[in-house]
Amino acid sequence: MMRRRTTLLTGCTALVLALGATACGGGPVSAGGGDKALGGQTVTVAGVWSGTEQKNFQKVLDAFTEKTGAKTQFTSTGDNVSTVVGSKIEGGNAPDVVMVPQVGVLKQFAQKGWLKPLSKKTEQAVDAGYAPVWKDYGSVDGTLYGLYFKAAHKSTVWYSPDALEQAGVKPPKSYDEMLKAGQTVSDSGLAAFSVAGQDGWTLTDWFENVYLSQAGPEKYDALAAHELKWTDASVVDALTTLGKLFKDKQLIAGGQKGALNTDFPGSVEKVFGPEPEAGMVYEGDFVAGVAKDQFGKKVGEDANFFPFPAVGGGEAPVVSGGDAAVVLKDGKNQKAAQALLEYLATPEASAVWAEAGGFLSPNKKLDLASYGDDVTRATAKSLVQAGDSVRFDMSDQAPAAFGGTKGAGEWKLLQDFLRDPSDPKGTAAKLEAAAAKAYQD
Repeated sequence: MMRRRTTLLTGCTALVLALGATACGGGPVSAGGGDKALGGQTVTVAGVWSGTEQKNFQKVLDAFTEKTGAKTQFTSTGDNVSTVVGSKIEGGNAPDVVMVPQVGVLKQFAQKGWLKPLSKKTEQAVDAGYAPVWKDYGSVDGTLYGLYFKAAHKSTVWYSPDALEQAGVKPPKSYDEMLKAGQTVSDSGLAAFSVAGQDGWTLTDWFENVYLSQAGPEKYDALAAHELKWTDASVVDALTTLGKLFKDKQLIAGGQKGALNTDFPGSVEKVFGPEPEAGMVYEGDFVAGVAKDQFGKKVGEDANFFPFPAVGGGEAPVVSGGDAAVVLKDGKNQKAAQALLEYLATPEASAVWAEAGGFLSPNKKLDLASYGDDVTRATAKSLVQAGDSVRFDMSDQAPAAFGGTKGAGEWKLLQDFLRDPSDPKGTAAKLEAAAAKAYQD
């Protein structure tokens, strides 16, 4: 994660301050020697990752194979994890392990009786290496079912230093400043923002950062639990703020139509690819991995970031997310599946992906030297140091029907809002109707 080339240290410091600092401890811990005791077994793993992320996770799985002798087979589910896994279970073809990207889906799986509690060894590793918040997010009714292997820092706006320098603008400190800077960038001949509207989850992230900053953490928690209705004035205000950007065709590469035809990797390409169309793209720290691996950008020089700026009089937001590994009851290789999670709980496993890039671990025992560049290192440190103060991605806390399904719920309604942002109040009413149905209020 990063700022301008010339203000890298300042940017990292700002991010640490934005996240809040608490003590961080522990150096690298060895996972112990492997005895190849699981030779002949194959662990089937399902998760959303594709492209670079899938390739880098495969390196972790290969390291597990090297250690234990167990083979692995990864299947990419696309965004609809809940639907794909459900159909596999019904068809008698359940994977052994699923990487679940939403807290709400993890809870749903547990409530359906699909999950096995994690082993004592994994739980001990989580207690020793993770802030309590990560154990809470992985637990249902006091039982640990999910291990958060990969975390995301979702309050970062990525930019091309060349694009901002040519426009003569500096990374902004407020949302209004960001729109103003964007106007200057677009006046210089390049659209300000690349927006991945084809992927509804990116739009929920936009909303959550605006809402957390503008409405504050208490209302954020209440809305996440659906104790506050989506028709609340605070939601309408956040949609109005977001609509300022969405309705400005000059600010968005290709306008609303272009955004709705751009997926997440495509949005990164529009800023860091061979033919840039925009100066900035908002998304999590994982943008760095795509910019580096797919487009050869040097993180901290050719690709940089600034913290998502404060909205109105609020604090700068800090939204996180993560992928939790769970073990399915119907999987055929329980012993090997639990062994994989025990391995994923070690800093050794996290180090494999950390070295490859595009990865953050919530495991405080991972040696920060494992990360490949100073910017990612500083971001990882700040995420760990934030401890329990980070707010987890709101849509990921919701039932999948509302917060995690392609073409439905919040994803679809925010895509509709991007297409026509003229009626924030009407959109809020539709969001409430969908939420009430999904939460079964």
